Parts: sequence; C-alpha cells; structure tokens
Amino acid sequence: MSETITLAAETRDRVGKGASRALRRDGRVPAVIYGLGKEPTAIHLEEKALNKALSTGHFMNTVVMVAGQRTLPKDVAFHPVSDRPTHVDFLRISEHSTVTVAVPVVFTDEAECRGLKQGGVLNITRHEIELVVDAADIPAELTISLKGREIGDAIHISDVTLPNGATPAIEDRDFAIATIVPPTVPTAADEALDAEVAEAQSEEAAAEAAADAAEEAGDEDTAEG
Repeated sequence: MSETITLAAETRDRVGKGASRALRRDGRVPAVIYGLGKEPTAIHLEEKALNKALSTGHFMNTVVMVAGQRTLPKDVAFHPVSDRPTHVDFLRISEHSTVTVAVPVVFTDEAECRGLKQGGVLNITRHEIELVVDAADIPAELTISLKGREIGDAIHISDVTLPNGATPAIEDRDFAIATIVPPTVPTAADEALDAEVAEAQSEEAAAEAAADAAEEAGDEDTAEG
C-alpha cells in the first residue's frame, strides 16, 4: 500500500489570477480541496514540498493529508515552459472512501522470460491501470511477472493478481496490458535504405576530404608566394 503524504498548507484569503501569480512569485502553489458535499477550500502549498511529493512517482495514487484533511490528488497543472506546478486539485475523501486511481505497472523476472531471451520485445500498452479501491488500501504499484512468457504471449488484466478488494475500473472487457512481440527482422527495403545512407555518408566524407586537401594546397601556395 502506498504511504500517506502530509503537506502543510495555508488558507487563501484571495483568489484569482493576480493573487495566484503573487503566490507563485513567493514560491507557493495555489490549490483547492473539494468533495464530500462540503464547500471548496482555497489553499496554497510550498512549491518545494509539493515538488518533493511529486518526485515520488506515485503522488496521484497516494492519500495526502493537507490542511488537516484527507484527500486524493486529482489534477496537477504545470507551466507550459518552466514545467513548474501552477495549481493542484485535491478531492476530499473519508478514510474508507471508494476511489478510482491510476496505479503504475511494474514488470519483473525478465531474466526468466523465454520470449525475451529469444530476442522478443516487451510491448507495453498500459503503463498504468485504473483500479477501484478502498482509500485505505491503495497499492503503490502492480507487479507482473514475465516468468515463462513466450513470444506471442499477451498479458491481460485477468492474468494479474489484484490486491484484495480492488477491481479494474474497466469491467466490460479483458483488456491487454502488454505483449511479447517477435524481434524486428530487417527487410530487403531496410537493407537497401541502409546501403544508400552509408553510400551518401561516404560520398559526403570524400567531398569534405577533397575540400580540406584543396584548402591545404591553397595555403601552401600562399605561403610559398
């Protein structure tokens, strides 16, 4: 289960673009807490503390205690140029709320995967899986073993052992998470293209060498003159 994160926060007296810009200049990030039928609470966080929480890699599927309230991060907005966080939305939850979270997938036992040993490639189609879980039992990640997998095998959600009480958010189909595909075999067209590129590079190198030689000869003539 992912660990709870605690973030210190202060209530915002003013809202709006001007107030938000002023907060960001002071190293603070505007945020809002909403949900559970209560009025939204406008707050601001320390940017450094928020960045540290974001760097864990599982911020979005972790219960966060903020301003004394139990929450789940729902959205983080980033500046398009600097990539600094500019706003955070927190969903207010109870201790045993049923929540939908995106849980990262981690693959293990690559050394015991026959398909990979034979040159196959792991093609991951879902790096995260949305699960419906109890807020007190949110998993930090889902581990999937590749042991014994062959080229051509597909790993579906039904192949994954989910934590107790957790169910996939997608219930209408047995969706694929990854496949082990055959190694890419160069075709005659690929080889012909490689040959053309190599020839062009060789001609370019020869032209550059000839130009350098002509330049050196010119320098020698100038020196002799």
